[in-house]
Amino acid sequence: MKTVSYKPLFKLLLDRDISKVQLRDMCGYSTAVATKLNKNEPVSLTIILTICDKLDCRIEDVVDTVSS
Repeated sequence: MKTVSYKPLFKLLLDRDISKVQLRDMCGYSTAVATKLNKNEPVSLTIILTICDKLDCRIEDVVDTVSS
């Protein structure tokens, strides 16, 4: 079974010197969504697209699929 990983997102944030809190403020999502991202739990595609828009990147720069 495949699961999601937000490692690409966290690497991108590190490369751009953006904190997770700054990203949350930029995108306007809740702390509950931030927790899901930190735990590699699924979030809505709308959230992913908002992150991509704010960071000017592609979906594959934010999320990856991994075998569990």
